[in-house]
Amino acid sequence: MDIASRKIEFVQKFLKLEDSDSLSKLEILLKEETSVDNMPKRLTKEDLNKRIDQSESDFKNGKHKTTKELLAKFQ
Repeated sequence: MDIASRKIEFVQKFLKLEDSDSLSKLEILLKEETSVDNMPKRLTKEDLNKRIDQSESDFKNGKHKTTKELLAKFQ
């Protein structure tokens, strides 16, 4: 199901709500999800380049894990 269909289905169910408590919970959740604090922070070009440089340095110095090591950790 695509996002547009999911939204329509959600709104249809939302409109059928008769319970004030459920409505309040959804209002709180929506407020939290759309708050400025939850928005991803945009990186400046300089910050992004610093991260890239640090990542390359870490890799050269062996500070990384292989895919096999990561998979083993989560299995």
